[in-house]
Amino acid sequence: MTVPPRQRTPVCFDSDRNFDDLAPRFARNVYGGLKGELRLAVLRRDFDEFLPACLQSSSGDCVPLHILDAGGGQGQFGLQLAACGHALTLCDISAEMLKLAQEQACAQGLSSVEFVHGSVQSMTLDVQRGSRAPFDLVLCHSVLEWVADQHGLVQALLPLVRLGGYLSLTFYNRHGMVMKNLLRGKRSPILDNRFVPSAGSLTPTRPLDPQQVLTWLAEDHWAILCHSGIRVFHDLLLTPEGRAMPEPELLTLELELSRQEPYRSLGRYQHVLAQRL
Repeated sequence: MTVPPRQRTPVCFDSDRNFDDLAPRFARNVYGGLKGELRLAVLRRDFDEFLPACLQSSSGDCVPLHILDAGGGQGQFGLQLAACGHALTLCDISAEMLKLAQEQACAQGLSSVEFVHGSVQSMTLDVQRGSRAPFDLVLCHSVLEWVADQHGLVQALLPLVRLGGYLSLTFYNRHGMVMKNLLRGKRSPILDNRFVPSAGSLTPTRPLDPQQVLTWLAEDHWAILCHSGIRVFHDLLLTPEGRAMPEPELLTLELELSRQEPYRSLGRYQHVLAQRL
């Protein structure tokens, strides 16, 4: 008997992605294991170098920062900053992701985190209307690749940050996706504008060209403090020998190469730290 091929349900590209249906899987696959450790290691390194006060306790003479985790999901990095004593607001359009973030905050004894069930764009409207003050720091991690109006989202981040404040932006890199396909011996469909992930896939629906994002930031007069690649070679390890690399060695090498070209441009994700002038 011939078994018909499994049909892929395409993602709707006309709306922003809501992860209510995939929240537990997202938690496990995106931030769990070594992939998550590599992502957080690059973020911590960049913050330690350029915004060291964020990862230090705000007790004593340090003034706590007012931080927004925009589209924060489970708040893996934002909750680390809250644990340092900073005031954190976390918004997301997924009620299920917010629930996971609240559970994590409760487990860590973080009772002062504000959770908002809403979009990044709605937070921008609140700031523009004067019902919220702009933030000292905005995290927008792994959101841009899931929204329909990517340029519009980048523009919506500017009013959320006070003058002199900071933006931490991560996004899925088109170049890294193409290279992974090439190493598997096939032409990436994104090169021909034919990339349509299935509804149950965690592959981001709209990978971005880093230069395009940097151009958008320059148009809004952001000052770029730091630009790093995340997982610049880890995802390209296709042989058993490569996958057997000891994790400490792999992590050290990832951090060493994360700001060097051409490795940075092949990172599966990109991280940009910027200041609003």
